[in-house]
Amino acid sequence: MQTKDSNPKFVPGYEEKGKGIPVVLLHGYCGSRRYWYDVLPVLASHYHVIVPDLRGHGASPATEGVYTMERLAEDTVALLDRLNIDKAYVFGHSLSGYSTLAFAEKYPDRLLGFGLVHSTSLPDPDTAKENRLRTAEQVKAEGVASLVDGLIPKLFAPDHRMSMEKKITTAKEIGYATSAQGAIGCALGMRERPDRTDVLRRTELPVLLLAGEHDEVIPSDRRFPVSKPNVTTVTLPGAGHMGMMEDPARFSDEILEFLGENR
Repeated sequence: MQTKDSNPKFVPGYEEKGKGIPVVLLHGYCGSRRYWYDVLPVLASHYHVIVPDLRGHGASPATEGVYTMERLAEDTVALLDRLNIDKAYVFGHSLSGYSTLAFAEKYPDRLLGFGLVHSTSLPDPDTAKENRLRTAEQVKAEGVASLVDGLIPKLFAPDHRMSMEKKITTAKEIGYATSAQGAIGCALGMRERPDRTDVLRRTELPVLLLAGEHDEVIPSDRRFPVSKPNVTTVTLPGAGHMGMMEDPARFSDEILEFLGENR
């Protein structure tokens, strides 16, 4: 892990493994770079893989204010600059899919391609926006652990909530390391995000849209909003919202196939 940063206000935690074409994996809400540990060895045997912690998550410090998707995208750009990487593939899980779209909108020249992993280009509907406010209030009143205990099991497919109890426990432990400000800042940032489906419609970059068959967070009608020759759509059979943990072998295969076809 390296911690040098020209901006003293935000020094992220991150790891990098492997050599070759750079691939950045960005975790989701109340996660950390540990979300990728089941797939990291396989991917890093082919590529230079970078796994950061979002601000306020994992080993990254929290900062004040709302963590807009644009702000999180700038964090990714700053990390690439720090590592002297001109262009990379960027894959964003859930929350980070939203920031990946913000990245692709503003900095398409920094991308070799990108992917939304268990995510969507669509904005929050009104009910979800209200839930974001309730989440922020819950964290303020009860702390992060209360949020994580209720959230994490729902990220796994129903059939996995018993069979993958150890992985759910691991995901909860990862979530407990999220700072209250990180959870609140990201919840409010997700609430503010716009519809970025036009980014998918306009881009000529290779795009991967990867969904879980039994994802209860991203409904089926929000997973694949565009159909274009440069957009690859994949559904992981049996998986929920955590394909990298629920089915790491199939998940890795799909990422490697996409990268291999678009090098």
